[in-house]
Amino acid sequence: MTAGMGRAHRRVLGALVVAASWSVLFVGVAQPAAADTQSKQWYLSAMQAEEMWKVTTGEGIKVAVVDTGVNSSTPSLRGQVLKGVDVTGAPGGETDDYRGHGTTMAELIAGTGKGGGLKGLAPGAEIIPVRMSDVGFMSKRRTVIGDMKKAIRAAADSDAQIINVSMADDFSGREEHEAVKYAESKGKLVIAGVGNGGNKENRKQYPASYPEVVGVASADRQGKVSYYSQHSGSVDVASPGSDVPGWCDNSFKSYCDGDGGTSAATAIASASAALVWSLHPDWTANQVLNVLFDTAGRDWKDGERSKYLGHGLIRPSMNVLKGKGEPGDPDISPLTKERTTGPAGSSEKPAGSASEQPAKNGAEADKPVAAEETKSSGDESQLGLILGVAAVVVVLGGVAYAVVRRRRAA
Repeated sequence: MTAGMGRAHRRVLGALVVAASWSVLFVGVAQPAAADTQSKQWYLSAMQAEEMWKVTTGEGIKVAVVDTGVNSSTPSLRGQVLKGVDVTGAPGGETDDYRGHGTTMAELIAGTGKGGGLKGLAPGAEIIPVRMSDVGFMSKRRTVIGDMKKAIRAAADSDAQIINVSMADDFSGREEHEAVKYAESKGKLVIAGVGNGGNKENRKQYPASYPEVVGVASADRQGKVSYYSQHSGSVDVASPGSDVPGWCDNSFKSYCDGDGGTSAATAIASASAALVWSLHPDWTANQVLNVLFDTAGRDWKDGERSKYLGHGLIRPSMNVLKGKGEPGDPDISPLTKERTTGPAGSSEKPAGSASEQPAKNGAEADKPVAAEETKSSGDESQLGLILGVAAVVVVLGGVAYAVVRRRRAA
């Protein structure tokens, strides 16, 4: 469940016009002192979380976290976790997190931040834990290989509108894909990390590579796509993932610094969807996703996908604070372009035509903006995304956005 990355494309932006960027970060601006874990959640200010929470906190939305379990007793998750499911067949239950990974994802989505813990981007949302096995757990506990399909079906049968899968695997299977299509037919939005092996083998990872799943890449605080992020045709959108802290282990004694990777990026993307869906409870999963794609940060032609960024960098504030984004047909998936009243088709996810020389949009105020990918002699794949504050024009030299990929615990 890791992935790798190819050779580098670098684009240095001489002047970046920022009218409606997701970020309020400026390169070189001092960060707040790390008094607690929340001070290290750089993306909260970048995504204008405080302003969005005045409008919605994700209330009324339930997110199934398909992962290593969710500890419902951490200060940040008390009262946030509903009854879930354990598909491992091992001792314990869905609130017995054997790694600490699933709890971190749940807090990134819906944590209240109490006790100095992680603050979720959608702190009004609720979590439905679905515990499954990762590779290490399977080998130690002799649990059944392939319980991803069980986990996704269990999540699809729950009350969750969004299914977060911050897990990944090199192998696909018919039954697993059928589980994904079943979830889609039930009106669920399935979001998964594309993997963290982009600087290695860069293989397709699943479930993110299924056509019906939103594949999420990881971005850093300076606007670059993380060097390890997968870019093998599965990326639909990019989300903050680098330098995102999380629980160190299953002792839940302390948080550790480091990369949250595409796991964290997936959780933040799920929380973004929760904010938009909470504000528009009558929308379908297709409409929520249409708006997230429509308002993503990019400077290539609408509807095209970059190999590294998909539709661009996720920016829920464009809808929550500005009312931007076209919801489109409630019954047509923006992923497959097929009707989702029944199981979706099984064709491969189309390759992004914007991976080399994306066409630029006109200079329209409040439209998402990002820099195109071009070839260079560097050793990283990078894409430029604009950083700045809405309604403010900022000129930044050399700000880039780049490449994503996912890992085992994505």
